[in-house]
Amino acid sequence: MSARMLSVLLLSLCLTVGSVQSQGSSQDAFIIQYLERRLAQIEERLNQCEQNTVSVTQKTFDLSSEIRGYLSTLSVLRSEVKSQVDSVSVRVDRMERELEYLENKIPSQSDIEMEEALLEQQIKDAELDQLKKKAKIKVEKDCSTALSQIKSLKIVKKSGDTFGSWFKEPSEGSTKVYLLSGIRNNTLLEYVSLQSFTEKTTTPPTRVVQLPFNWQGTGHVVYNGFLYCHKADTPNQILKVDVLNGTVVDSTLLPGAGRQPVYSLNQNTYLDLAVDELGLWVIHADPEYGGNLVITKLDKGTLAVEYTWDTQCRSRDAEGAFLICGTLYVVYNTRYGGRSTIQCLYDIHDTIHSEESPVMFFPKRYTSHSSIRYHPGDKELYAWDDGYQTIYKVETRRNDQVTAE
Repeated sequence: MSARMLSVLLLSLCLTVGSVQSQGSSQDAFIIQYLERRLAQIEERLNQCEQNTVSVTQKTFDLSSEIRGYLSTLSVLRSEVKSQVDSVSVRVDRMERELEYLENKIPSQSDIEMEEALLEQQIKDAELDQLKKKAKIKVEKDCSTALSQIKSLKIVKKSGDTFGSWFKEPSEGSTKVYLLSGIRNNTLLEYVSLQSFTEKTTTPPTRVVQLPFNWQGTGHVVYNGFLYCHKADTPNQILKVDVLNGTVVDSTLLPGAGRQPVYSLNQNTYLDLAVDELGLWVIHADPEYGGNLVITKLDKGTLAVEYTWDTQCRSRDAEGAFLICGTLYVVYNTRYGGRSTIQCLYDIHDTIHSEESPVMFFPKRYTSHSSIRYHPGDKELYAWDDGYQTIYKVETRRNDQVTAE
């Protein structure tokens, strides 16, 4: 359209120029020049207008394409949203059905109250059962004896390794003495009496019992003809072995035991078995109870756990412990060796308290013990003292005499 208008204008201009030239007027020539300049400007503006029109048309086309792309994406998103909404609707329906099902299954308030009452009764029954077990331990034998002094020290002999365990059989009427040398072995030495053990420095013992397994640590006891020991390479397995033939007659795993040494100064012993007037015990440490010592009463026949007590006595700096009439006495020392002392005790009968008892010192001998065994009949402690087999004579009193002081 702009080209057509330009042709018309040029034709008019030519006619005008021809007319003016024919007149030959100088004034007309000036007008013609003016008109030519104006036509040139108009032509330039028309060209610019055409270019702008083309640019706007292209931009309009590009914008239209972009909008069509957005519309396509929006359509896809709408489809996805619709699909998700449908899925949520299905889930809501399913949840409503499940809630309805649960509402039908949830017991009524009265049923819940009955179940809570039943649970409380079961807890009370369990607590009562534990108290009965604890009371049974108390009344089975009148045991009101407490340690008051460690009187004297007797060095019997020196034999075996630096670490070990020896003791006289605590059963009533027995005179046999047993020795287990080292912290890992399978040999049990038996002597008919303490005199025989003392005299036999070069001759062999009365009997040598070879066990079909290795024991670990120094926490062993022989009780009523059976050896109770910690089986090597197990965290908490206790074996009951017939001393006559060396065969295992029973075993048990002690819950919660064996995760750390029972005494920090005796790193190889994880379970320390003991015998007192009340029977068979196991002393161990519980890392979940701050590393403090725990005592567990075992049935000597079945190895069943009768009761467990958490004590306030720490394992740190302890080298050994023993029980007298259900009271745990813990022996402490230094890692360099020194004079052993009893600084903590725990009484299952709650008649003796550690804070009320004075510190008790062992007779002067600046070494350390790898095992300490109490003999309830002789009132003596059989200790393994840096390779020496020693005996401590102890003095005991009734609990009421101790607390009265």
